[in-house]
Amino acid sequence: MELELAGAELKSVLNRLRRAQGQISGVIRMIEEGRDCEEVITQLAAASRALDRAGFALIATGLQRCIADMESGTKSGEDPEKMRARLERLFLSLA
Repeated sequence: MELELAGAELKSVLNRLRRAQGQISGVIRMIEEGRDCEEVITQLAAASRALDRAGFALIATGLQRCIADMESGTKSGEDPEKMRARLERLFLSLA
């Protein structure tokens, strides 16, 4: 399964990843400055959520494409059961 995102999907995922990148940079800076642990954890949790959402958006796009391929009769050459197992592993990797 190749990663093919339309313009809006790609922009959304990249924005989430850039937001997470900024949050992680902020967390590093906060630790270096000796900031309060609670503040650091709050920002780290926000970065984690941003990464999770980007991952889920990628998986959802993959599912949407798989369903569209199945409905249109297009075959990727991959056994449907193997594809299901791969998608399940992807979901579980973010859980």
